[in-house]
Amino acid sequence: MTKTELKLWVASSPKVELHLHIEGSLEPDLMMALAEKHHLELPYANIEEVKNAYDFENLQSFLDLYYFGASVLKDEDDFYQLMWAYLLKCKDDNVVHVEIMFDPQTHTERGVGFDVFMPGFKRAMQQAEQEWGQSCLLIMCFLRHLTEQSAIETLNAATTYLDDIVAVGLDSGELGNPPEKFTEVFKMAKELGLKRVAHAGEEGPADYIWSALNALDVQRIDHGVRSIEDPELIAFLIQSQHPLTVCPLSNTKLKVFKHMQQHNVLQLLDLGLMATINADDPSYFGGYLNDNFFAVIDHLPVEKHHLQKLIENSFNASFMTTEHKIKWLDKIATY
Repeated sequence: MTKTELKLWVASSPKVELHLHIEGSLEPDLMMALAEKHHLELPYANIEEVKNAYDFENLQSFLDLYYFGASVLKDEDDFYQLMWAYLLKCKDDNVVHVEIMFDPQTHTERGVGFDVFMPGFKRAMQQAEQEWGQSCLLIMCFLRHLTEQSAIETLNAATTYLDDIVAVGLDSGELGNPPEKFTEVFKMAKELGLKRVAHAGEEGPADYIWSALNALDVQRIDHGVRSIEDPELIAFLIQSQHPLTVCPLSNTKLKVFKHMQQHNVLQLLDLGLMATINADDPSYFGGYLNDNFFAVIDHLPVEKHHLQKLIENSFNASFMTTEHKIKWLDKIATY
């Protein structure tokens, strides 16, 4: 198949997204509109200036803008609009199931509580399910640059909403914030019946992946591209089939790889790891799920069997019910 044919096949195939930060889907036009709504002054005169700011040197330079952008989200309807805009993109990209990460501390630290953002998120998710059958789950992430005590307080504050949360995660600046810093709160989350994921092995070393597996008992590794530096870890991940939620455009935008041609997602896949493709923070990194697949097709020696395996892996790695996994995998097998 030609690259064009591969892109058409991916675009029309049902897909799953497992690594998506809802705050990272805030598009410049919505940021500007909400800033105007709330009479907030942004250091940008127009949308083009906002887009020009999306040129990051590293993870921290991105996070600085990410947290600033989130400051325009103030009331329930803001969070509804944010979620609704992303779910419409899922519909366009044929993403039939998504597991969406959100960062409570980004909002609670500025006085916006669970009683504001959770109803907004839920209203959009329920509407998308009713209108076109969109399947969604929420993952509550802890900010690793803050203390574990802050994470514990966040978990306690979420008690009323745990029926709407499938898992906890760990994100934000990796360097200097190893996974074992959050051992206790992840143990508490497991006791509450929540699943566990964690960012590891993006900017941080392969040792952080081991820590996430051993100290936090995670079921998925978000990113994980630096696992390739540790042969013993690679062997373990092949055997255990812990999924890696890889984000190609994010990895190149943040200089984890200088160019997409250097990305190792196909190498990981061919070795037998359960690699998946995801968008991470699409408005900041230049593309949603299909765009990430297209970038891989453009710059790596991808064949259709690679793409089919990446898509199948995403379904298998998801937290959806076994019944739903089987239904979708059967469709993909005959697609």
